[in-house]
Amino acid sequence: MAHTASTTAPLGAVTVLRVVDFFISARNAVVSWNESRLTRNALSALTDTQLDDIGLNRGDIANL
Repeated sequence: MAHTASTTAPLGAVTVLRVVDFFISARNAVVSWNESRLTRNALSALTDTQLDDIGLNRGDIANL
């Protein structure tokens, strides 16, 4: 007789997991957006000469 895995998740566990995953994904998106915002602000504060030294121009900042 073959043994078949028949484990099931407790009632509501999948829903809780999906809700938690949603909030974790939302938090990660906000953290990523904020890091990009800080980088853009720091690069915007540089002079054109400084940007040229690192191989960027003002138009490149918006694409980061």
